[in-house]
Amino acid sequence: MLPIKDTEPSEKFPIATIAIIALNIMIFIKQITLPYNEAMEMVYNYAFIPSRFLEGIFRPSSYIPLFTSMFMHGDFLHILSNMWSLWLFGDNVEDKMGAFRFVLFYILTGLIAGFAHFIAGPTSTIPTVGASGAIAGVMGAYFLMFPHSKIVTLIPFILFYRRFLVPAPVFLLIWFLGQVRSGIMSVGYGTVGGVAWWAHIFGFLSGSYFCRRFVKKRREWGQ
Repeated sequence: MLPIKDTEPSEKFPIATIAIIALNIMIFIKQITLPYNEAMEMVYNYAFIPSRFLEGIFRPSSYIPLFTSMFMHGDFLHILSNMWSLWLFGDNVEDKMGAFRFVLFYILTGLIAGFAHFIAGPTSTIPTVGASGAIAGVMGAYFLMFPHSKIVTLIPFILFYRRFLVPAPVFLLIWFLGQVRSGIMSVGYGTVGGVAWWAHIFGFLSGSYFCRRFVKKRREWGQ
């Protein structure tokens, strides 16, 4: 399923969502324009590597990559899919929270997602980058905040794609269950096929759990 847009209009200009997208794009441009050796050094220094985190778990500096890895990406498709999802769901969640609370929420769920990835494979030596854990948190918030919204979705049908209006909770639940299935299959490996499934799962769950605490006005909940 390929989400195109949602039916929930934004009331305010999503400055925080756009700022996060812009920051991710700028860092990605930096990554791909560096000489190879410097790019690899950047990945080693700022990507999240579970085994390295385990070795230095009591050193404050070991926690920095949990944060910095959220703003790095592996390739064009990686950043494109992540930033599209953030744009699709982030503006509405930011509407309910306000820009500052939204940024705090985004970082919180991203950190929780990163830690979940560590728990799933603490000895993994594979560098992990990407905003998908934090974006999964935004999707988890959207799941509860906008129960009446619909997602315009392209669904493959033989050789063509057809456009459907899918209720947002259904779309997000299907996505989440897909992550759970893949996560269970990846137990003990942490990252399989280049995807940190447990980061997605716990990003989504933490977003659903914490979102209510970040809403500006509780009476807006679920409208």
